Amino acid sequence: MTLASRKWLVAGSVLLLIGFANLSMFVSWLETLGVLAWARRVSDQYLTGTSVTVIAALLILLPSGTVIAICAQRCHVCDAMLLRRGKYCNECGSRV
Repeated sequence: MTLASRKWLVAGSVLLLIGFANLSMFVSWLETLGVLAWARRVSDQYLTGTSVTVIAALLILLPSGTVIAICAQRCHVCDAMLLRRGKYCNECGSRV
């Protein structure tokens, strides 16, 4: 572990500790603004069990953007979009 990584680790730990120490202050500030009551009211009215189930099913069934980003690549020569895995570019014939 290098000195720089140790410095980042210590700085991150200190910032995390400060954040956890001020968490109750942040929550009380949100309470005075009325954000928590609004969120509770929205949750009671609009987030029924059916809507949560449908949202969860869509998140599971729909492909994420990372799958598309992994499958798609660009040719280094002609900059064409290659949507399938292969050894050669369909446009210019160069090796990918």
